[in-house]
Amino acid sequence: MKMYLNGNWVDRDETIPVFNPFDQTVIDTAPKGTAADVDLAIGSAVRGAEAMAKLPAYERYAILRRTADLMAERAEDFGQIITLEEGKVISEGRGEVQRAIQTITMSAEESKRIHGETVPLDAAPGNVAQFGFTIRVPVGVVAAIAPFNFPLNLVCHKVGPALAAGNSVVLKPAGDTPLSALKLVELLLEAGLPEDAIQCITGPGSEIGDVLTGDPRVRKITFTGSMEIGERICRNAGIKKVTMELGSNSPLIVMADADLERVAAATVASGFANAGQVCISTQRVFADRRIYADFLDALVAPTEAFSTGNPLDEAIRMGPMIRASDADRVGQWIAEAVQGGARVIAGGDHEGTMHAPTVVADATPDMKVSREELFGPAVAVAAFDNIDDAIAKANDTRFGLAAGIFTQNVDWAMRFAREVHSGNLHINSHPQWRADLMPYGGLKDSGMGKEGPAYAIQEMTELKMVVFHQ
Repeated sequence: MKMYLNGNWVDRDETIPVFNPFDQTVIDTAPKGTAADVDLAIGSAVRGAEAMAKLPAYERYAILRRTADLMAERAEDFGQIITLEEGKVISEGRGEVQRAIQTITMSAEESKRIHGETVPLDAAPGNVAQFGFTIRVPVGVVAAIAPFNFPLNLVCHKVGPALAAGNSVVLKPAGDTPLSALKLVELLLEAGLPEDAIQCITGPGSEIGDVLTGDPRVRKITFTGSMEIGERICRNAGIKKVTMELGSNSPLIVMADADLERVAAATVASGFANAGQVCISTQRVFADRRIYADFLDALVAPTEAFSTGNPLDEAIRMGPMIRASDADRVGQWIAEAVQGGARVIAGGDHEGTMHAPTVVADATPDMKVSREELFGPAVAVAAFDNIDDAIAKANDTRFGLAAGIFTQNVDWAMRFAREVHSGNLHINSHPQWRADLMPYGGLKDSGMGKEGPAYAIQEMTELKMVVFHQ
């Protein structure tokens, strides 16, 4: 496919192959963008920001609403593209499309709800002849940098609110999975978006990322990816607004009163979906010592029954990882844990991009499977002694994106909600649960700012104070 810059679909002599992670066939190519392309894109986006700021809210709503309708008409095509370029099973690919449609629909609706408020200036002493109110205005040019693991919906979480707020967007999709984003741009333009309002530049972030994020014409950056890259972006950005949706190693606490079969099913579903390549995948599981052995037993059968293979096969529940090097890394971390005294009680094998769903028992906090973001199909299980110990273990991390607990004890549940350091907290569910309308974001090294269209729009606008003096 071509990339979209400066109102044109363009190619370049140097291209990047887009591989099917399952069989390594080349399904398409994308241009390898350059620093000059970034400059061209931002220049066009500056003109686009001026056009978008003049576009009435209802027109922004109508464009996004038409885009959602076009996505619905072509939902199966999008689902197939997602599975082919990213490797998630086709049911997950189709599910991502439906979520993306809702994300764009909600962005459209929120474009009609951007407003300020009156400020009671006479509440301050001496002010009797002033009337004040606030207005929200677009930030201007938004740089949207998206990851590979949700190549459509996470793009929509950035592009939808940015356009709804009256900004222009320079979109940088992941190099491994650019096709879904390029198809979305096609639909936005078909729906009537001004041609300078969207840019989509493809290529390696290592070569064009600093140029894009450091440019002073970009006034807002929204990024989803690793903590290390997020930190680099923040250092490079200068004085501009940033939203950072970064990594995690999400904990799940299993209290002694939990339904173990239910928790086992939730652990497997949330630990192995998309081959574990979800920033809120269940990774660290802490079970009460009194039911620890029974819980491990309950995990074995559903893990071993979790079918793997060609993600286009309707019967398959887990496809490949995005790269063979990532599957190798997961295998190495598991091997390191075993050397440190942990046990593999299910799975553990890997070949090429395929890594078996795996349960690692008796994990300790110093092991990489516990300490770092695994981003692969394995869960690390350990025991705890009481609620204090469980909360301490859950908080023993630099991350804080999502956490879950299973219990029927209200006191334990409330302590979990108040004391676990995480931006998203789930009681009687796993940490991977997300509704696209909710405020979504992390604490600590998991980032700053919130996604969810209504909340992202707040991050993508500026607040101006207006005072009439009589």
